[in-house]
Parts: sequence; C-alpha cells; structure tokens
Amino acid sequence: MNKSKNGLKRRIKSFGYAFTGVYELIKSEPNARIHLIATVGVVTAGFLLHLSKAEWCVVMIVIAMVWATEAFNTVIEKLTDHLFREQHETARIAKDVSAGAVLICAIAALICGLIIFLPKIILLFH
Repeated sequence: MNKSKNGLKRRIKSFGYAFTGVYELIKSEPNARIHLIATVGVVTAGFLLHLSKAEWCVVMIVIAMVWATEAFNTVIEKLTDHLFREQHETARIAKDVSAGAVLICAIAALICGLIIFLPKIILLFH
C-alpha cells in the first residue's frame, strides 16, 4: 500500500514540475507570451463563433502543436547556449532549425485557423 501512495505522490509531483515548466516557458520566452495571447484570442473566438466539436479538436491540436514546438525550441536553444559558449556553426544550425519547426507549426495553425474561422467571420457580415 505504501508503495502505491509513493507512486501517486510522484505522479502528482511530476505534474507540478510540468506546470512549472510551462510557467518558465511563458516567463522567459517573449514568443511564448505571444502564443499565450493568440491562444486566448483563438479560444475566445471559438466560443463566440460556436465551433463544432471537430473544429475544436483541430484548433486544440494545432494550438498544442505550436506550444509543444515552442517548448522544444526553447530547450534546444538553452542547451545549445550552455554547450556552445562561443559562436559555432552547429549551434547556429540547431537553433535555426528548431526555430524553423515552430514557424512551420505556426503557419499550419494559421492556415487551419483561416479555414475554420474565415467562413464564420464572413457569415457575420452577410
């Protein structure tokens, strides 16, 4: 019984670490704060425009995709800066490619957002 209680405590602690990681991401990265504003805006618009369940699923997946790539990008940048004190071509490439991954996901999210939201917004004006 004690072993299962310790396992549960570890699981609960791991969620705490994860929430701390999200907080650190938002606190330390200006782009994450932009993503936060965009997320709040998109979710608000989704409620106002009465998205379907399928549309909500797409919106949540692309939001999560952008947040996850931003988090991975931040980790890659921090580790690269730690490992390469001097400018180094490998470090530059690693950081540029990870930033590119965020850009790819953000563009995909924008396209999905336009596909979902634009027809609804156009209907409001007709």
